[in-house]
Amino acid sequence: MFSETPITRRQSKRIYVGNVPIGDNAPIAVQSMTNTLTTDVEATVAQIKRIQDIGGDLVRVSVPTMDAAEAFKIIKQKVDIPLIADIHFDYRIALKVAEYGVDCLRINPGNIGSMERVRAVVDCASDKNIPIRIGVNGGSLEKEIQEKYGEPAPEALVESAMRHVDILDKLNFENFKVSVKASDVFLAVGAYRELAKQIEQPLHLGITEAGGLRTGSVKSAVGLGMLLAEGIGDTIRVSLAADPVEEIKVGFDILKSLRIRSRGINFIACPSCSRQEFDVISTVNALEERLEDIVTPMDVSIIGCVVNGPGEAEVSDLGLTGARNMSGFYLDGKRQKERLANDELVTRLEAKIRAKAKLLDETQRIPVQQKD
Repeated sequence: MFSETPITRRQSKRIYVGNVPIGDNAPIAVQSMTNTLTTDVEATVAQIKRIQDIGGDLVRVSVPTMDAAEAFKIIKQKVDIPLIADIHFDYRIALKVAEYGVDCLRINPGNIGSMERVRAVVDCASDKNIPIRIGVNGGSLEKEIQEKYGEPAPEALVESAMRHVDILDKLNFENFKVSVKASDVFLAVGAYRELAKQIEQPLHLGITEAGGLRTGSVKSAVGLGMLLAEGIGDTIRVSLAADPVEEIKVGFDILKSLRIRSRGINFIACPSCSRQEFDVISTVNALEERLEDIVTPMDVSIIGCVVNGPGEAEVSDLGLTGARNMSGFYLDGKRQKERLANDELVTRLEAKIRAKAKLLDETQRIPVQQKD
């Protein structure tokens, strides 16, 4: 029973990364980045496919050498999700992966040498309709900008970004998006807010080097949530020192919590207390693990007692209200005569959730890949 988000998106130009639309109110894309050696083709392809299977829209791959570029050629042939090549300094690598069919170049024009080299990359990108992402990081600002501001500040990140933007503007290239990431939440948020006023291109959001799974997820949810709630952002990456698959999961959870993009099950569950009539925590954990493949948007409430259970169940697609031995079951907000045995909850609920997802799919007749 998802409702529409009250958020009004910032207007931005539309670009495409492969077949994925970015900006101009297109669904906010969720991406991750491989952490395998790119030259290990088998491992990199396997990781990309895992990211895609969990719902990722885009995958960034680091291409630091020509050997990595040759590996990228093979990788691109083995996957069908759009790939972004992450390139620093060497413009020849950009030209090579463009030849091999890259869907987007993450490269800063001001960092690849002479204007002739920049023009070569931009002309190639323009000819092949490949977008560029300008990526500014608070930890690697230009020396003169660091000296000017003394320490990282939102204005410093924006000035750095606009230097690269100006280069593309002079070359009449508009097919780009920009990020101004920082590990500090307020620094990143301030930079994105200011940049959003200055350009019309899409913005890629991230709190860079956010940390491990728990702390990084919290920092990203706070920082990205602040911006997304203001309508800022067209693609996101949750940067975690963890399995890239977790980045996609957290990214979708952030969008889901803001009612921006509803993919998969929104579990509403109580934190549990002495009133619970069944083990809420283990039930929810088991269901989340078993139902990761479900992409149909739906609310499922799992409440351990009758205090808050009925109220949550009445506004959910499926609801469970704890009671001794046999718990109450709700469907589409209505209490059912059927009750579920507490020692069979996970198996019974999984079956009912899958049946509801199938029914919703058939009723809405929306292909899985277009649901969100």
